[in-house]
Amino acid sequence: MQKILIIIHAPPYGSERCLSALRLALALAGREGEKPLLDIFLMSDATVLGLPNQQDASGNTLQNMVEQLVAYGVPVRLCKTCAGNRSLLDLKLIDGLSIGTLVELAEATLQADKVI
Repeated sequence: MQKILIIIHAPPYGSERCLSALRLALALAGREGEKPLLDIFLMSDATVLGLPNQQDASGNTLQNMVEQLVAYGVPVRLCKTCAGNRSLLDLKLIDGLSIGTLVELAEATLQADKVI
């Protein structure tokens, strides 16, 4: 089984980079047949994606996409240092998300067949 690590570091709003990464992750997690083992790590401004109840001007939320990934069993972690620098460590996160460390990211990178 293929292991894929997706590192998202773009902010959730202001560009489509975060949205595109989530769309790819959902397509991989929901595919028919043998599914890859996914691991998602949010860094820099992408850590803000971990906060619940955000919505853009259209009323859509990226939270739904993150919750679908969690429902598929995909681990989604926020970089502890990045989250701390944005004062997110003491705030409630979307259910199923966790705080991860750079050591965990390094290990996931070494174990992955592909890093995106």
